[in-house]
Amino acid sequence: MITLEMMPPLMFGGLVLAMLIGFPVAFTLAAVGLSFGFLAIHLGFFDLNFLQAIPGRVFGSVLSNELLLAIPFFTFMGAILERCGLAEDMLDSMGQLFGPVRGGLGYSVIIVGFILGAITGTVAAQVIAMALISMPVMIRYGYNMRYITGVLAASGTITQLVPPSLVLIVLADQLGKSVGDMYLGAWGPSVFQIMLFAGYTFILGLIKPSHVPPVPKEARTLTGWALWKKCLMGIIPSAVLIFVVLGTMMMGLATPTEAGAMGAVGAIVLAAIHHKDFTSKDRMILIGGVIAAGVGTIVAMLFTENLVFRLSFAVTYLAVAWICIQAARIPELRDLIKQGYESTMRLTCMVTFILIGSTCFSVVFLGVSGGVWLEHLLTSLPGGVWGFLIFINLFIFFLAFFLDFFEIAFIILPMIAPIAQKVLAPVVGPDAALIWFGVMLCVNMQTSFLHPPFGFALFYLRGVAPKEVKSSDIYWGAIPWIGLQLIMVLLVIIFPITVTGLLDKPLNVDLDKVKIEVPQIDLPPLDLGPPQK
Repeated sequence: MITLEMMPPLMFGGLVLAMLIGFPVAFTLAAVGLSFGFLAIHLGFFDLNFLQAIPGRVFGSVLSNELLLAIPFFTFMGAILERCGLAEDMLDSMGQLFGPVRGGLGYSVIIVGFILGAITGTVAAQVIAMALISMPVMIRYGYNMRYITGVLAASGTITQLVPPSLVLIVLADQLGKSVGDMYLGAWGPSVFQIMLFAGYTFILGLIKPSHVPPVPKEARTLTGWALWKKCLMGIIPSAVLIFVVLGTMMMGLATPTEAGAMGAVGAIVLAAIHHKDFTSKDRMILIGGVIAAGVGTIVAMLFTENLVFRLSFAVTYLAVAWICIQAARIPELRDLIKQGYESTMRLTCMVTFILIGSTCFSVVFLGVSGGVWLEHLLTSLPGGVWGFLIFINLFIFFLAFFLDFFEIAFIILPMIAPIAQKVLAPVVGPDAALIWFGVMLCVNMQTSFLHPPFGFALFYLRGVAPKEVKSSDIYWGAIPWIGLQLIMVLLVIIFPITVTGLLDKPLNVDLDKVKIEVPQIDLPPLDLGPPQK
């Protein structure tokens, strides 16, 4: 006889077995949830009316969730930027800038990976673009093959952590926290992660200089102002787009969905200005729009939003609209925009179906007291807070061998988030607890793209690498970079300030001592006149 206490572990085990079969995750979640739901009804643990919560949550928490509207915008932005030529220009200029030093090409890949991560948000796009551009160059100049494959794959996975990462948006939604706070918390670990990557390259240059040689002088075609100009032409537009997307969100000027929409339009503008058919007339219109935006911003800062402010931004909007129309008229960019729409539709549908499936599973899991079972299991671990964090991170690390971050976020996170809030609040406070926890898991889930033999970044790399690159080089090359990412997980656990340092400090107010004083107002006597007869 199956008891109520046996249902949660049976449900969890059934989910693992069903997923090992290889059936699509979204339908596996729904099938396992509904199967155990009908079994629970048969055994009398709850009645059929309980399952009415499933359509209620699907329509109320999934299809009506405005935050999830940001996902298609950021996906479209990444799809456009991955093929518009921006990565090629930046990698070429950065490679020549850092070329004279040992590991210079590695530094350029790491830095460009960080910048692209802040404007694309997709791992596949970044790994493929950088591998196609940088791998032949690094092979030509004698870089160690395992270092090449490792740095390209790892620099692509940093996209998961650098805002505006899709992972952070999903984590914020599942944890019930604001996207802006999640982005602020992720900046510290993402910068430290880049420093770890660069530090490893520097040490490798000291210990084994033959693995990361400098680029020969005769191969560096640009010098002086020409080189710096090419670097700035890649960095400045990217910095503007990063501010439009992230700056407006963190300053409270735009919601994540609005920022994503501006980023999608900005990606089309960047793709247009990098295309060879972008004419001098179009460039003059762009410059006019930028100047008008500057004038409007200055007027808004010094005066009120008057007629000059409105006219200035009207000119900016017209300039952006003109560039987007021109982009649609160029056949290559038109095809690029169409491909962006298609990839956005596929990813958005996948996320929606996984969310619906996970809703079916989680409603039934909570209905058979799965939350109580899981809380008892995790809070009884030895070591208190640190035992909880080590166990959860090891659990997520091994889950990432088989599941991608969407599946982990939608299946596992809703179950452990309430427990994490309860356990971690005494360490960093109730407001920052889930931000710290979410960023920590985001750092951990980077490794899911590098795990041999199932890491998606390794598959992407294998698909575009030349035939002389062995699969063993790709797998062994990823190991040191996984170690660096795990070091970053430990740093986030040991030093929570790496996440909480940029967050707003909570106000310590004793509500018992709050006094509200209302001044007394002496009202004149009310004269109603003589009584009416």
